Amino acid sequence: MTERILTELREQVRLAHDRQPQPTAGIIDSQSVRAADTVHSDTRGYDSGKKVNGRKRFIVTDTLGLLVTVWVLAASWQDRDGAKGALLATYAATPIRHVFADSGFAGRLVDWARDILRTTLEIVRKPADQQGFVVHRRRWVVERTLAWLTAHRRLARDYETRPATSEAMIRWAAIAGMLARLTRGGPATRQQRRTFNTPD
Repeated sequence: MTERILTELREQVRLAHDRQPQPTAGIIDSQSVRAADTVHSDTRGYDSGKKVNGRKRFIVTDTLGLLVTVWVLAASWQDRDGAKGALLATYAATPIRHVFADSGFAGRLVDWARDILRTTLEIVRKPADQQGFVVHRRRWVVERTLAWLTAHRRLARDYETRPATSEAMIRWAAIAGMLARLTRGGPATRQQRRTFNTPD
């Protein structure tokens, strides 16, 4: 049920921003969050990079930052392996065939996406001369969405026994965000359209 509501609202928000109802480009990222005691040991793991014992959320958004798919696994999954489920779900549900990602998704996943899903996985790398924090035009959208999601108290930590329930809770949070966008009303302003001047 949450998938259908999410799709309907995403289409409405996209139309309000003068976009086609269905996206053709997306952005993928992951987020590791700590798990509560209610999370069974067989669905949790340790992310040594982030030093987090819990679960990892893989999300794909469109270029407006609207959630398309979410995939929850143990935090021990590497990005290039865990992303396959999210990309496969995106391929099945939308016409998205171009996905931007950071360097954590580089390597054999790029070949897998091209050969199995006929999808281009474009790795957006940091400039070699970058110093300090810099907003990356293709990646900041999905990072902002992850920040919005974790602003929901229930999502700051994973409390759910089943990963599928975690995914549903994330979709409900995204639905609430889309409803807020729609109730603020009206088409996107000229400044918003410049901000989101990216592929559909």
